[in-house]
Amino acid sequence: MSSEGKSKMLAGIFAIVLGGLGVHKFYLGNIILGIVYLIFCWTGIPSLIGLVEGIIYLTQSDEDFAVKYG
Repeated sequence: MSSEGKSKMLAGIFAIVLGGLGVHKFYLGNIILGIVYLIFCWTGIPSLIGLVEGIIYLTQSDEDFAVKYG
């Protein structure tokens, strides 16, 4: 799955709200990390990481997001 045309706003919201389940990783096409987040979701660590990643997604420029995840 390519991340071409992926919305940084939607990725950020997924990361903040559903980051503990790795939904944002699946959305951006990183299936392996999404599965790792699912495996460790019971620890709460993926939720904290998802919150930070969501903030990063929402604060970086559109160009930087497109370069990194495009």
